[in-house]
Amino acid sequence: MCDVTRLLEAAQAGDRQAAAELLPLVYDELRRLAAARMAAEAPGHTLDATALVHEAYIRLIGGENRPTLEHRRQFVAAAAEAMRRILVDHARRVRAEKRGGGGARVPIDDLASPADDPTDWVQVDDALERLATLDPGAAEIVRLKVYGGASVEDAAELLGLSRASAYRDWAFARAWLRDALGRSEQKSGKR
Repeated sequence: MCDVTRLLEAAQAGDRQAAAELLPLVYDELRRLAAARMAAEAPGHTLDATALVHEAYIRLIGGENRPTLEHRRQFVAAAAEAMRRILVDHARRVRAEKRGGGGARVPIDDLASPADDPTDWVQVDDALERLATLDPGAAEIVRLKVYGGASVEDAAELLGLSRASAYRDWAFARAWLRDALGRSEQKSGKR
């Protein structure tokens, strides 16, 4: 059994020392995931990659509703999902505040540009939840690729899929989400 797996099991059992020893072993990988995710965010985002890593780690190891993880692949997949949830929750809070959720009124000229509007991530997350009911595997590929910064090949490995299956799921999910969000490749500029 590798050190990460052993420490992961011990940390999930409540061993604080194991949790402290685990973080340095997975930090670079989590930081890479978070940096890839934050690179797509608008400038001036109130979270940074380090904060995202720490919040995800706390949710995975120290939270009450932490998932049961048996090995490094599951840990990375769960970290990508935790980061997705953190960013979507953050976007929902910001959107609620912009819609009068307790903030002071701001003159229309002072509003943020559309690029700073977190609404798109909330819409993407809602569409992703609908996709998950239709095709959970395709939705998981999207979560790992879009929110976790994994390549399709990495997502295939994490999920135990063949590369061909992962690419097929990615192509389906991308087309389905594009349709669900009313976007075309020309509009989004992404392939």
